Amino acid sequence: MITLKEYRGHIRNWEELCERLDIPLTLTREEREEQILLRAYETWGYEMADHMHGMFAFALWDEEEKKLFCLRDQFGTKPFYYYETADGNLLYGTTIRQIMEQPGFVKALNEEMLQLYLSFTYVAGENTFFRGLKKLMPGRYLIWQNGKLTIKRYWMPTFHPDERKSLEDWADEIHTTVKEIMPEVKTADETAESFLSGGVDSSYVLAMSDVEMTDSCGYEEERFDESVLAKQTADILGRKNSRCLITPEEYFGIVPYVMYNMEQPLGDASAIAFAIACRATAEHTKICYSGEGADEFFGGYNMYRNAERYGENLKTFYVGNTNIMKEDEKKRILKKYDPDVLPIEIAQPIYEEAEGLDPLTKMSDVDIQIWLEGDIYLNVDKMSLAAGLEIRMPLTDRRIFDIASRMPSKYKVNEEQNKVALRTAAAKVLPEEIAFRKKLGFIVPIRIWMADDRYNQDVREKFNSPMAEKFFNVDEIKAIFDDYVGGNSDNWRKVWTIYTFLVWYEEYFVKR
Repeated sequence: MITLKEYRGHIRNWEELCERLDIPLTLTREEREEQILLRAYETWGYEMADHMHGMFAFALWDEEEKKLFCLRDQFGTKPFYYYETADGNLLYGTTIRQIMEQPGFVKALNEEMLQLYLSFTYVAGENTFFRGLKKLMPGRYLIWQNGKLTIKRYWMPTFHPDERKSLEDWADEIHTTVKEIMPEVKTADETAESFLSGGVDSSYVLAMSDVEMTDSCGYEEERFDESVLAKQTADILGRKNSRCLITPEEYFGIVPYVMYNMEQPLGDASAIAFAIACRATAEHTKICYSGEGADEFFGGYNMYRNAERYGENLKTFYVGNTNIMKEDEKKRILKKYDPDVLPIEIAQPIYEEAEGLDPLTKMSDVDIQIWLEGDIYLNVDKMSLAAGLEIRMPLTDRRIFDIASRMPSKYKVNEEQNKVALRTAAAKVLPEEIAFRKKLGFIVPIRIWMADDRYNQDVREKFNSPMAEKFFNVDEIKAIFDDYVGGNSDNWRKVWTIYTFLVWYEEYFVKR
C-alpha cells in the first residue's frame, strides 16, 4: 500500500498520464494528481519523474517496504526540506515551518550560512539557516528506510550543442514546443491571469495564452516603471491590464511579512515587489502565469554577453547571478569568519560537470542549478503561497530546456542582443519592438528609497541593534550604510542584504 504523505505542485501532462496509468479523467485535480503520483510510483518506481512534466515536490510512504520516498522536480520549482532528529526520526515537508512544529526539531542558527549569504544574497546549496535542516536539491530523490537516509540524483542539466540548425530552425522549434505546452498549463474550466512586465518572456507567454487580464507593478519614479510598457503590450495584444502602484511606504512595511513567509532570508529586492504583486493579483484570480526560466535557459542576462572574455577565469569567481561581497570585506564586517567557507565551493561541482563546455553554457548551468532554485523559484513559490495564489511558469519545462541544451551559444547571445533565438520565436506573435526590446529586469527604486531618511529608519535601527552586534562589527556595517547614503549608490545591495538577514533573524529568533 502506497500513500501520499506530502505534495505541492501542478502536473502538466496529466491527461496523457491518466491514459497511460488508467486513471479516470473525471476525477478532481486533487484526486487525479494523487492517483498519478501513486500509480506512477507503482509503475516506474524511482524513475517516475522522467515521465512527468510540471512543478512538483512530494513524499510517498510505502507501507509494505516501510520506506519513505521523497522527490523534487528537475529544476526545484517547489521546495522540499528534511531534518534528522537526535532520536533517529526524519522530519520532512514542503515548508520549513511545518517541520519546525514537529517533535524533535531543535531550532538553532546555522551561522556559517551568513558568510555565504553576504555573497550570494540568497541561500545557495543544500544547507539552510537552520542547523541540521537541509533542502532536497533539484533533480534528486530521497529514500528513508530502516533509519537510513539515501539521496540520489535522477536528473541533471546536460548540454550537447548541435551546430546543424539555423537560427530560424531553433526559433521554429521553440515556438512549436511552447504551442504544445500552453494547453497543458491550465484546463479548459480554469481561468488564469498573467504577470506582465516590459520584457519578452512575459509578453511571449501572454501572446501564446488565452489570458484576458494581465497584472503589472509600477512606481511613481518613471525611470524604474515598466508598467507603461506592459500596458502598451497588453493593448497591442487586445488584453486588459491591472496596474499595482507600489509606494516606498508599502514596500518597506511589508519586508517582515516577506522574510517570515520566505522562511529563509532573501536579499533580492524584487522579491518585496513580487510579494505585493501576488497579494494584489490574488484579489481577483487564483491562477497566474509568469515567465521565469527563459533567461537562464536561453542566455537572458546581459552579463552572459561577456562570457567568452571570462574564459577559464569563470571557475574562480562566477557563483551565479549575484556575488556582491568579496572575502576581504566579509572578513572585515563579520565577527565570525571562516576562511574555508567560500561561495565558489558551492559552484565547484557544477564546473566539474560542465568541463569542456563553453563559458556561456557554464554560466547558464551554474544559474540553473543554484540561482534559479535558491532565489527565483523560492521567491515565486513562497510569495504566491502566502498570498493564496498559484503561479504557473510555462517556460520552465524540461521540453523547453531540452531545446536550450542543444542550442549553440551563438544563438543565445551575440554582441548586441541576448536571448536571440527566443526573441526570434517570440517575434512570430509579437511586434519586433516588443520581441527585441532591451532587457530591463524586474527593477525596483530601492537604491533611491533606502537613502531617503523618510523610509530608511528601520534599516538604521537594525544596523545599530543588539542583533547586529551579535554578528557584525557594527562600525563597519554602519560605514557601508553611511557611504551608501552619502552617494555611493552601488552599496545599496550590500546594505539590503545585511538588512534582510537581520529582519529574517528577528522574525525567527527574536519574536518567536
